[in-house]
Amino acid sequence: MFRQSIWIAGSLAILFAPAGCSKGTSGQVDTSQGTPSAAKSSAPTPAKTAKGTVYGAGVTDAEAVSIDQLLADPQAYVGKTVQVEGTVSDVCPKRGCWFEMAGQKPGQKLRFKVQDGIMVFPMDAKGKHAVAEGVVSVRTLSPEERRKYLEYQAREYGKDVDPGSADKPMTVVRLDGKGAVIRTAQ
Repeated sequence: MFRQSIWIAGSLAILFAPAGCSKGTSGQVDTSQGTPSAAKSSAPTPAKTAKGTVYGAGVTDAEAVSIDQLLADPQAYVGKTVQVEGTVSDVCPKRGCWFEMAGQKPGQKLRFKVQDGIMVFPMDAKGKHAVAEGVVSVRTLSPEERRKYLEYQAREYGKDVDPGSADKPMTVVRLDGKGAVIRTAQ
C-alpha cells in the first residue's frame, strides 16, 4: 500500500506539478504580428510561415489536426507530433509553463505543456490565437489519482472541486510542446 501511494504521488508530481519555470523570456522571439486569414476555416492549415511571437522551435510542417479531432480520438495520435491551433483560454499563472487552447465545441480544450523553463508564456496570451506543435500524450488517471489532481487544481488555481466527480477514471490528453506561435489575430 505504501509503495502504491508513493507511485501515485510520484506519477501525479511528474504529470501535473509545476516545477521552477524561469521568469525570463527564454525561447521567445518576436516576428511581428500576423495578418488575419481571408477565410475562417475549421480545418487546420500548416503554419510553417506563421507570424507572431515564436516560442521554442516554433512550428514546422507537422501533421495539422483540429483540437476537436484530437480530443475525439486521442489514442490515434499518441506519440505523434502534431500541430493544432486555437484561442488561448488559460495560461499557467505561476510560471507560464503551459497554456490551454479552446476547440470549436463548447468545453473542449487542450493543454500545451512545455518542460519548465524552456518556454515561458505570458498571461496576456489569453484571448490570442496560438499555433502549437508537440507530441500527443494521453494518461488515464484512476479515481484516486483523479481526486488528487482535482484537489491540486483547487489548491493551486482556486478551481471548484466536486468530490463526487472523482469516482471514475479520467483521461488527460496533453500536447507536450516543441514550439508555438502566438499572435493577436487568427
